[in-house]
Amino acid sequence: MSAPLPILYQDDTLVVIAKPSGLLVHRTALARGETRFALQLLRDQLGRHVYPVHRLDRPTSGVLVFALSSEIARPLGEAFAEQRVSKRYLAVVRGQGPEAERLDYALREEDGRRPKAEMPAMEAATEVRRLDSVELPVRVDRYPSARYSLMEARPLTGRRHQIRRHLSRRGYPIIGDARHGKGNHNRFFSEQLDTHRLLLAAVELGLEHPVTGERLVVNAGLEHDMTQLFERFGWSAHLPCPGYRLEAATAAPSTTRATMPTP
Repeated sequence: MSAPLPILYQDDTLVVIAKPSGLLVHRTALARGETRFALQLLRDQLGRHVYPVHRLDRPTSGVLVFALSSEIARPLGEAFAEQRVSKRYLAVVRGQGPEAERLDYALREEDGRRPKAEMPAMEAATEVRRLDSVELPVRVDRYPSARYSLMEARPLTGRRHQIRRHLSRRGYPIIGDARHGKGNHNRFFSEQLDTHRLLLAAVELGLEHPVTGERLVVNAGLEHDMTQLFERFGWSAHLPCPGYRLEAATAAPSTTRATMPTP
């Protein structure tokens, strides 16, 4: 029997989990043969129906929200569609990433149904910031040493694979990205650093609670493999802590209701 999904926040209307890397959110025609999905696992864990309101890529870990009724799913889905939800990701990339930059590159949809060249280009923007970096005395590419950076990414739009594609286009592909990354660096992390996944995690999400109007901000920690990598690279100060907070809906100072996940 698989371990229960970590619950970061839960009330009578919605539940927020920490999705593991490698787990699909729900069934899809593009993943025939798969038997494990976050939706079904959480439904069985809670013993009730749950409704997905947004998605995370299969290899991406982190904060994932489900509604507990179709009535709540509707406004939550609209909040995501209208980009009224704030998101914060951590990514490990090749190279010395930019100190701070806004990436404005239009992106074509990647849904596998039609050639990407036939899809319309859609506006996409991501704010990125370098939090830390490391230089390893190993030759992975054409240089005698290899540099890697810890990047914070805040997507301002919600295109498929947006962060992965924006960072890759800027010249800083995420480690472990088989589609948009660099194979030699992916192999180095897999074979030498025992890291076999996309190094991208959704660590914070903020939205307006659909019933109370309060701002709910939920944080997820990193999985064990990413945590070990951060410690190895000296990035422990950037490790996120799981928990949540509820902030008043007005401009008044925020009121913290709780800082630890709901059991």
